[in-house]
Amino acid sequence: MADNKHFDTPMLDELENGPWPSFISGFKRLRDDHENETIRGMANSLLGQLEHSYETRKGYWKGGTVSVFGYGGGIIPRFSEVGDQFVESKEFHTLRVQPPAGNYYTTDMLRQLGDSWEKYGSGLVTFHGQTGNIMFIGTTTENTQHFFDDINEYGWDLGGAGPCVRTGMSCIGAARCEQSCCNEHAIHRHLLNNFTDDVHRPALPYKFKFKVSGCPNDCQNAIERSDFAIIGTWRDDMKVDQEEVKAFVEAKGRQYVIDNVTTRCPSDAMTLNDDNTLTIDNKNCVRCMHCLNVMNKALSPGDDRGVTILVGGKRTLKIGDLMGTVLIPFKKLETMDDYEELVELAEEIIDFWAENGLEHERCGEMIERIGLVNFLEGIGVEVDPNMVSLPRQSSYVRMDGWNDEAIKWFERKAEEAAASA
Repeated sequence: MADNKHFDTPMLDELENGPWPSFISGFKRLRDDHENETIRGMANSLLGQLEHSYETRKGYWKGGTVSVFGYGGGIIPRFSEVGDQFVESKEFHTLRVQPPAGNYYTTDMLRQLGDSWEKYGSGLVTFHGQTGNIMFIGTTTENTQHFFDDINEYGWDLGGAGPCVRTGMSCIGAARCEQSCCNEHAIHRHLLNNFTDDVHRPALPYKFKFKVSGCPNDCQNAIERSDFAIIGTWRDDMKVDQEEVKAFVEAKGRQYVIDNVTTRCPSDAMTLNDDNTLTIDNKNCVRCMHCLNVMNKALSPGDDRGVTILVGGKRTLKIGDLMGTVLIPFKKLETMDDYEELVELAEEIIDFWAENGLEHERCGEMIERIGLVNFLEGIGVEVDPNMVSLPRQSSYVRMDGWNDEAIKWFERKAEEAAASA
């Protein structure tokens, strides 16, 4: 460390008061206790700059261009505008590294990453950033390449940053969750393999995110956080173990089941019978998952499983938050051809958006601007009455031309039925 003197941080010290753990305590442990002198110096300098920002109420990080050979993204450059005062953190770049599907790690994998980061970085790591990446926070321009070379040699790759396809995310899946309705990690892997170039070389109007959730609980928040959401679901009847239903009612009481299960069904599709069995109106079930989560031994997803695909979810940007709109109500994913069709659909969407989206415009915002019917025509998907953005609450959604499209849909279905007869 160039200067062993600690910066005074009276304002940051206040953040350590109170009952909750403080990130400042973590920074101080790096500064005071770490065996690596470079990491101690970076932590001290970082604390000094952060205290200065609190005093002046200004941020002093600016961007720039930092990359590794062959890549156009994956690194968030951070240069300090007060680097003369806080020398050892004047460069503090962040590397986004793609996690394994479902975030499955071994302790050996984590130790490898930690060892590499302590050689070339600040020691600060976030598992995981909002994009899903492992965030390695704080290294110099020179060490960016060294760190990447190190981890790339034993199998890790950078994630997305900038106007590109971003790092895909999938939930923990069938290995740990009994509600899983699809092979989340196979979906993740097929998409990742196909779009790796689009992750590393930004060439799109803005970012495009894939997220895969194995059931409608949507633990990945895919519907509201991703441009292309894949949600596991089923289309036959929910499975009911009536003996387990009776056992649940006996343990909790009829009133509990009425108050916490049947009356909380958003489509009023459940009835608790006098003999303590359940009757379910499966046609009106909207897969909200509440009853399955509460009565997890008694109720489970049906056997005819697949995925629903939604497009256009995002947080606030040019316009307000958007939930994903159903694009493909149900698709089986059983054969290699099924997965290839999924990838081809994603390619069509990205190509159409790349050609028609405005700069800094997410896919969902483009759909809002040009209309869903025009978007469907552009990607070669036929209109389906099940394409809804907000079921049972869509009175304010423009429906221009949908009556004509619905008539075409019914005519097409009648022709298909006649042809198969």
